Amino acid sequence: MAGERSETMRERAQPSAKPPRSPAGREPTASFIVCTRNRAEALEACIRSIEATCRLHASITSELIVVDNGSTDGTAERLARIAATSSMTIIALNEPRRGLAAARNAGMERSRGRILIFIDDDCEVDVHYLRDLERHYAAGEGCVIRGGRVELGNALDLPFTIKRSPQQARFSPDIHPGGFILGCNMTMHREVALRVGRFDERFGAGSVLQSAEDTDYIVRAFQLGIPIEYVPDMSVLHYHGRNTREAIERLHRNYSLGNGGLCLKHLFRAPWLLRHFYWTFRSAWRESWGGSRFDPEVSLSHWPIVSMNLLGAAEFARLAMTGRPRRPDVDQIKQATRSLR
Repeated sequence: MAGERSETMRERAQPSAKPPRSPAGREPTASFIVCTRNRAEALEACIRSIEATCRLHASITSELIVVDNGSTDGTAERLARIAATSSMTIIALNEPRRGLAAARNAGMERSRGRILIFIDDDCEVDVHYLRDLERHYAAGEGCVIRGGRVELGNALDLPFTIKRSPQQARFSPDIHPGGFILGCNMTMHREVALRVGRFDERFGAGSVLQSAEDTDYIVRAFQLGIPIEYVPDMSVLHYHGRNTREAIERLHRNYSLGNGGLCLKHLFRAPWLLRHFYWTFRSAWRESWGGSRFDPEVSLSHWPIVSMNLLGAAEFARLAMTGRPRRPDVDQIKQATRSLR
């Protein structure tokens, strides 16, 4: 919090641990939750941007929770140095269980704020982020999952994993949930998190299914009647660092793998997800006969989406039945889908 003594805590996250009270005995309004692994330099830039918006909007009491998910690049030491001079409360956690979903769960369990803000470690928040967030949560519904604008931080990176729409929108089943709001800029009231529960640790970066922990979360929220809203402010810059087609294709396959598992998981409770698979298959078939490709800006093929969706569904079924993951041979799928372009 602005003007308060810096607070740093290194610990293993425990679900039963009670969060400490703030020095003034008040719970913060907002908890920024940043999960990281081997991105010490990017993490520092992310933290500095959060400090800047907290200084500018000091009336909104905030804390920052950083969850280190097994870094080996000196992240812990750098974070300790940052926290020692920071004007806001920084709580550092160590979550050795690999996976973004596990790290998000650790941060959520340790947070104290009324509003939870999930920001990726390769993002920087706009200096007016808290002003925008306060306006939306003061004027709009509280029981909502709300995501904001995501712009490229580096113009040399390819335009992927961003959300630039200038229009505020509500999610409906006619829209694929993947990418409607992005997990690198996702917020919710604590009461929403308590209703929806923990992130599914079978999904997300570092897990067998590689992605879709945020998409699974919003599908579960939607099933509970919780609105999902995109707003064109609450902006972050995403320095994702992917400036080659090969890097984007690899990420694209990972997203499709997770979405395949997602489709099977929600087969009976959200059968509308099957429509999106059907539409993708139809587009892939038309692409083979000269139709348009997926994402014209990057010109990706629809066929890897189909192949990886099927592989993700098979892997989710294996996980559900045995609980013993077998990491899919993504390179083999990559070779197979190349022949379909």
